[in-house]
Parts: sequence; C-alpha cells; structure tokens
Amino acid sequence: MNALVKYAKGSGNMEVRDVPEPSPREGDVKIKVAYAGICGSDLHVYHDSIAIRMNFPVITGHEYSGVITELGKGVEGLCVGDRVISTNYEVCGMCPNCDVGYANLCDERKTFGYWFNGAFAPYTTRKATRILKIPENVSDVSAAMTEPLACVCHAVYDLCKIQPGDLILVTGPGAIGLMAMQVAKAHGGKVIVTGTSADEYRLTLAKQLGADIVVNIDKDDLTAVVMAESRGVGADVVLECSGSPAAIDSALNLIKKLGYFTLIGLPGKKVEFDVEKICHKEIQFSGSFGSRKVSWEQALNLQARGLVTLDPMAMCLPLTQWEEAFKRFEQKEGCKILLQP
Repeated sequence: MNALVKYAKGSGNMEVRDVPEPSPREGDVKIKVAYAGICGSDLHVYHDSIAIRMNFPVITGHEYSGVITELGKGVEGLCVGDRVISTNYEVCGMCPNCDVGYANLCDERKTFGYWFNGAFAPYTTRKATRILKIPENVSDVSAAMTEPLACVCHAVYDLCKIQPGDLILVTGPGAIGLMAMQVAKAHGGKVIVTGTSADEYRLTLAKQLGADIVVNIDKDDLTAVVMAESRGVGADVVLECSGSPAAIDSALNLIKKLGYFTLIGLPGKKVEFDVEKICHKEIQFSGSFGSRKVSWEQALNLQARGLVTLDPMAMCLPLTQWEEAFKRFEQKEGCKILLQP
C-alpha cells in the first residue's frame, strides 16, 4: 500500500512509499482509513522542528477516522464495520502524571504518527483499548478532526474557566481557533476571533460558525473592540491559537486582571514576550499540550449534540497530492485539509 513516510531526520525527507499492509496483532484492530487530517505539527515534522520523539522510518499522520476491517485475537466489544477513531499515544501507565489522568504528560509517551505508524495510509492498526466509536450522527469528515478538538477541550475544560457571559478572545482563526471559538460558545461565552488579512476566508468562516465578533487586526483596532465589549476591563479569557509572538503579547495587554490565558498554538520556536504582564495582572497563564482520554469523550459529545460543527472547515485531497496539501496548509489556503488515502 502507498503511505506517507518520514524516512529520516532532517528537513524534508518525506515521500509516499510502497509499504506492507499491516495485520492486527493480539489486542489490535485493523482500520481502513477514511480521512486523515494535516496538523500544524505535521508541518513541524516535515521541517524537522518538532519536539516530539520520532522513530524513523515512520508513517505520519495522527488525526483520522475509519472503519474496522479486522479484529486481532482477544479483542472484545468491537466489531468489523464499526466506525472509529482512536486516542493517539501510548504511555507507561505508572508515572505520577498517568496516575492522576494526565497521560498526555507522561515522560514515556510515544505518539501515533511519530513513533508508531500513523494514518497517512489506506490501513492502520491500533490497540483496541485506544478505540472510540463514532456517534451515528457524526460524519467521517468531522470525526477525523476529533483529535485537534480533543486538544481544545483539554485546554478549555481543564486549564481555564469560562462562565456564561464571559468575553473570550480567540487569537488565530485556523482550525484550532475555530474549534476553540465553538467550545467557548458552548460554555456560554461571547467570543471575539482575530486574524490578519491573510485570514479573510477563515474570519468569514468563523462568523458563519458562530463567532460573535471577528476582527482583522490589519484593518481594525482590536484594543478598541475588546475594551468596548468589556466596558474597559479586558477579556475574561484568552485562548491563544496562533502561536504568534505578537498575538501573545497583544493578548496579554487585552486580558483583564485575574483572567485566564491558555496557550494552545505552538510557535515551533522560542518566542519573546513581556512576562511581567502576567505578574502585574495576576493572570492564570497556562500552556496546553495534547489531550486526555476524557477530552476525546468531550469532543465526540460536543459533535454529537451539535454544539460544535466541523464539516464546513474541511478541504479533502487524495494522499497522492500530499505536497500540494502541505503547501496549501502552510499558505493558509482553506481551513482544515484532510487527505484521503
């Protein structure tokens, strides 16, 4: 079968290769991949700027949906034909972080698509214990975006506090930003989504998906908007989804004292900002990394209840056009690009 492989460390070093079709081992299921999403971290993999451990050569891709085609020995509770997704890493299960349900912070974490063969392929295998069934009213396209939505759920449910009526500032209208906007809306927040002139399509989509206010910072005065909406106090919560140093610094100016600031976007490099602003305002400042198992359940629940809509964000291309897809993603064309193996 043809699969997208990162075959060695270094910038580039990715290509579609003919690799053996996998067979499920004991406790595994074999999955026919329906859609597999391109993540910002996949670009970091391509450019060799990722901080996650990798095991070369490896089939990339960790966001996907599919259908079970074969069960390994000993698998119970699942059937051939089940539409599924899976959590995307293996952990030790014994460290202090695993013990308290934060396996995303396990030092021994090994991730699907980085250490284990991933989903940019027609077939993949996963441990049955990692499998989650897709609700009937959730499409394969939407389900393939559950992994980034789970990351957003972890950031919002676990790391900040949103009350009904709070003013939420979401910086960056990419897929993560549009998901964060919808999760914040599900909590009863009033949401401002920001972007630049390069994000015009995404800002329009943000409005269509429920953003209360969208701001092109190249044309409009974001400070004036936030202060008008907050009666001069500032945003209650900032969900930083751009990874931009300028956006981080600007949002620190616009958050209220004792506000919650959660950093979701990964810059992919060291950044500089005025840390004293955190102290002077006594902000609850946190970084978010990956997701917990409960985050996946929350993400599926939000989709099933119609509180988060993901299908309009998707652009689908065949796996053979992965280079074109990566280029479009990097140039901010569309919103969320999915590959069809």
